[in-house]
Amino acid sequence: MSIGLYRPTWAEVNLGAIKSNFFELQRQVGSSTAVMPIVKANAYGHGSIQIAKTLEEIGAKYLAVASLEEALELREAGITAPVLIFGYVPTSAAELIVKHNFTITVIEQAMIKELHTAALKNNSQAKVHLKIDTGMGRLGLLDFTEFKEVIELLDSYQGVVLEAIYSHLACSDEVDKAYSIAQYERFKAYIDYVGKRTNKPSVHLANSGAIIDLPKYAHDYVRAGISLYGYYPSAEVNKERVKLLPAMEFKTKVVYLKEVAANTCIGYGATYKTDKQSLIATLPVGYADGYNRLLSNSGKVIVRGMKVPVVGRVCMDQIMIDVTGVPNIQRGDEVVLFGKQSNQQVTVDDIAKQLNTINYEVVCAISSRVPRIYI
Repeated sequence: MSIGLYRPTWAEVNLGAIKSNFFELQRQVGSSTAVMPIVKANAYGHGSIQIAKTLEEIGAKYLAVASLEEALELREAGITAPVLIFGYVPTSAAELIVKHNFTITVIEQAMIKELHTAALKNNSQAKVHLKIDTGMGRLGLLDFTEFKEVIELLDSYQGVVLEAIYSHLACSDEVDKAYSIAQYERFKAYIDYVGKRTNKPSVHLANSGAIIDLPKYAHDYVRAGISLYGYYPSAEVNKERVKLLPAMEFKTKVVYLKEVAANTCIGYGATYKTDKQSLIATLPVGYADGYNRLLSNSGKVIVRGMKVPVVGRVCMDQIMIDVTGVPNIQRGDEVVLFGKQSNQQVTVDDIAKQLNTINYEVVCAISSRVPRIYI
């Protein structure tokens, strides 16, 4: 095989689409705002190392991840761009943060003290972004008095630099923007407070939904997650404002064909029975690869330019499809699980709707045993 796989199942990632989306989002917010690509969760399933390298090459000024482990993975791969860690980091990791020049989200005073000590020990400075909870109910400072106390503490420690403050919008991808507007109004008090400082920190608030629908909330950075990979955060945002290109296609090949008689049961639980003589193809992909078991007896795939049904239950490593009506079907034929083939298409959003979930989950679910092929 030209792609060098013993098991012909792979995710094809179009780096040109990633670049196009990055520049399109940059166009949307204007040159005075920097797009901060989010490469957490293995770059939303697209492969964090290669995606980060590509973004670094085209000028991304900052990358963001969810955890210290994800940040370390980038550094070990030679990524030198600044990396912001969104999630919880224990105080015991302060020296590691300083050593690798990571920027962390500060949500409590204890971490500031540990970072200061580690920074002085290494003759360095630690950069932090202070998170404000304006309505997400997750990480972040809720109380304005506590916020001012943290600012004062930061000012007293020369080993720690307040690089930015930020918050996160909970409903920016919904038609009704009232909650987002209320969050921004709360956040504005914090922005105004730090705006009076001599060393004014940067500000970021907008996620994908706000980049598209509320670009006035752009500030110094915007955080591009799902939109970077070519997917809209919901069906409610105005898609006319930003042209996104889906960057991933999930593919496999026919590895086995079998003629079966009418009334033949297919798969675990015998949940599917043929109603006539049928041609059944087996594909080497299953729920362990990220093809959801809820697509049993309901999923659609594309082979030889035709949509055909998944029959029987999705197994851990294999699925079966009914290819009875497909002309000239043969072993080795490429099958699209999501993506395009000829004039047919199965989108990530199609699958998300069928699963009653969001497109984020569909792409993030593609497991590590599925190779990513970059084009």
